[in-house]
Amino acid sequence: MHANDPQRFIVRMEIYAAAGLLDLDAESHASAENDLKTVIAQLAKADPDEMEDQTYRQLRFDLCDPCRRKLMATPLGPAAD
Repeated sequence: MHANDPQRFIVRMEIYAAAGLLDLDAESHASAENDLKTVIAQLAKADPDEMEDQTYRQLRFDLCDPCRRKLMATPLGPAAD
């Protein structure tokens, strides 16, 4: 495949953590504050690249037509056993 190939396709993929619904009341506020302190302490020790992989990743692929067809046939890849 060459950069000027007319049968070239760009695939962009964005993967990010889904946010859950937060419903805090007065009782859960104190617990949430402790949970937040725990998470901050864990993040201080964590590898930044690993944390980024768990929260957000953007990918871009240049594909030839046969590879595009394979991707379209099974967008998530072969089924795991």
